[in-house]
Amino acid sequence: MAIDVSRPESSNRPPAEDVARRLLDSSAQLSYDPLIEVDWETPLDPDFHGASPEWSTLYGTAYWKELTEAQRKALTRQEAASVASTGIWFEMILQQMVLRDIYTKDPLSDSFQWALTEVADECRHSIMFARGAKKLGAPAYRPRRAAVELGRFFKTVAFGEAAYAAILVAEEVLDVMQRDWMRDERVVPFVRTINNIHVVEESRHMKFAREETRKHLAGAGRVRRHIHSVLIAVAAYVIVSSMVNRKVYANAGLDEERGIREAKANEHHKSMMRSSCAGLMEFLTSVGLLTKPALFFYKRANLI
Repeated sequence: MAIDVSRPESSNRPPAEDVARRLLDSSAQLSYDPLIEVDWETPLDPDFHGASPEWSTLYGTAYWKELTEAQRKALTRQEAASVASTGIWFEMILQQMVLRDIYTKDPLSDSFQWALTEVADECRHSIMFARGAKKLGAPAYRPRRAAVELGRFFKTVAFGEAAYAAILVAEEVLDVMQRDWMRDERVVPFVRTINNIHVVEESRHMKFAREETRKHLAGAGRVRRHIHSVLIAVAAYVIVSSMVNRKVYANAGLDEERGIREAKANEHHKSMMRSSCAGLMEFLTSVGLLTKPALFFYKRANLI
């Protein structure tokens, strides 16, 4: 009697394909439609914060102590809207990089189909963030012109691990703060729902970005690894420094120049940013992307 010793088809699949299949299955089981899930109809209640106050750029400063509760809440609403606007900007960059990466790949593969699923998620997230920022009573915050042009350059030249690790950086920084916001009953309910949706769906994106980063680095030489480590670090600095627009202070009724000055010197906020990136820095170290030149930019962005 002949014995079939052939291995299951799945055993010959690349690890990235198995990851993509699991992510597709997860997406089919747990995804959201923000147009339905988020309460867009109830008017904004000014008695709520827009984000956990501990994440405010002014929390712990002398200026924060002088503010009334109403002013603090107005500020966190503007800051949350600014973070959302920055998220839209980077998600548009992300979508272009992902689409360019899969342009000539096998459309029947799980990786290709997951990448399109991720792009669809990001489209919904961007609309959700835009509607959320509008409901918070904020203007359309945009990154400074230099950041916009650097983003245009990055999305054009970044490929492989540079693209996916930069995606991971942006998503990891948002993930930790949004996990705090979604659990905080001081935060306006519709923002908590937005954060919950984003955290759940971005967890799949981060897993894929890690896998793609490892996959691309497997064939990267020393020079390429060092160049990309700096490119990723510069992207991280630009993203993080663009998260809170300088106009949030004036739009919350505060002194803009004093707000900017005290935010830059705020050690509490710097500590919050560093703690949010501890896992990210461990990953970058494990794959050889935390080089000495890259460290300069991460330190400047207060991520390490």
